[in-house]
Amino acid sequence: MERRRQAVVLAAGDGKRMKSAQPKVLCRVLDRPMLGWVEEACRQAGIQDIIIVAGDRPELLAPAVTADCRFVQQRQRLGTGHAVLSALELLDPLAQVAVVCGDAPLLRPEDLQAAYELHLWEQNVVTLLSARLEDPTGYGRVLRRPDGAVEAIVEERDADETQRRVREVNAGAYWFSGAFLRDALPRLTPQNAQGEYYLTDMVALAVAEGLRAGAYRCPRPDAALGANSRRQLQQLNTIARRQVLDRHLENGVDIPLEDGVMIGPGVRIAPDTRILPGTILEGETSIGPGCTIGPNSYLKDTTVGEDSQVKASWLSQSRVGSHTSIGPFSQLRPGSAVGDHVKIGDFVELKNTTLGDHTSVAHLTYLGDSRVGQWCNFGCGVVVANYDGNHKYETVVGDRVFVGCNTNLVPPVTLGEGSYTAAGTTVDQDVPAGALAIGRVRQENKPGWADDHIAFKKDQQKP
Repeated sequence: MERRRQAVVLAAGDGKRMKSAQPKVLCRVLDRPMLGWVEEACRQAGIQDIIIVAGDRPELLAPAVTADCRFVQQRQRLGTGHAVLSALELLDPLAQVAVVCGDAPLLRPEDLQAAYELHLWEQNVVTLLSARLEDPTGYGRVLRRPDGAVEAIVEERDADETQRRVREVNAGAYWFSGAFLRDALPRLTPQNAQGEYYLTDMVALAVAEGLRAGAYRCPRPDAALGANSRRQLQQLNTIARRQVLDRHLENGVDIPLEDGVMIGPGVRIAPDTRILPGTILEGETSIGPGCTIGPNSYLKDTTVGEDSQVKASWLSQSRVGSHTSIGPFSQLRPGSAVGDHVKIGDFVELKNTTLGDHTSVAHLTYLGDSRVGQWCNFGCGVVVANYDGNHKYETVVGDRVFVGCNTNLVPPVTLGEGSYTAAGTTVDQDVPAGALAIGRVRQENKPGWADDHIAFKKDQQKP
């Protein structure tokens, strides 16, 4: 039978030690706030009821998590036990409650799930997650009985010399019986060097009542790592980056050199795609098979079809089809959708624009708020003047349209199917299908004008 599960995420810390004006849990590992990593781990471990203990401004944390998380405030910073006590009224006595730190982004859902299963199997009222470190300095030590049950957790500042030699440390995550948690939390006391209410003292309370406390030792020691400084945050980024890259390498992605490559945890890449140096992939980006991305490209929340290339370009919240080439030095801004077999060359910018299949925009062009058909060709220097200072307007381009170089399109305007614009034309009226639009002054040559008006006569110029 499925049991009720809750999670309490401790996220009330400020950013002072990180030298940040924002709460610590909003500092990023790869492209995601640490709090987002922890929420994702809880959800992947099957926990849907998530309570976040925030500091003075819970509204700052809300964008980092999904909308159904519940928030409570810890108005005074009196320790981890006091933080969970802030959520007392929301705790379900019939549930098993996970308590995790919001600055522990390397917490794995499989470890959280394995600890939960051990918690139920051993009928513990509290089960902590632990790790074995070669250098346990700074961590609370886990003290076990001969039968493997946990006897106590001792913070380093309160430990004696024998206890400090223990290498098994508290990873800062727990499973509690909801009934025990609700009953025991109000009985915590600040009898320690810091004068705080330690959640770790719940183990001693359980043992004193003859109840069982256990520990699940995580197979990887980095499960215990958090961040209290920018240097530690950098260490978490290094570990997370390595894990993500290894996952893609194992899945058949070609990353010949890792220099400057950063891939977010939510990115999906199909086999036989090559990621070149200097490439950053973030958000919900998805890349099909056989692509080449980079060098020096940035993609966020963007979908790319199979066998496409993105060279030294910036794509955000856009969609790219298959067998399409983009760049170098081009930008697809949010709302852009590019079809199959499309060519976008250098110094091209698209904003909220769709391009049909087999269309070519070779170079030095801006298309904003445009709907472009198939088999179109844009010459060099084309500009859609989509903004008049107050409103933005749409340009519609039919199939098989040829837009000459240095054409200005002033919307709202429609270019009919198969129409042409002559080079240097400013189009501010609709062009019928199959028509040629010419909107420029007829050329007039004035003989001798240059000789009379140039600044230096030929005999004055230096050889």
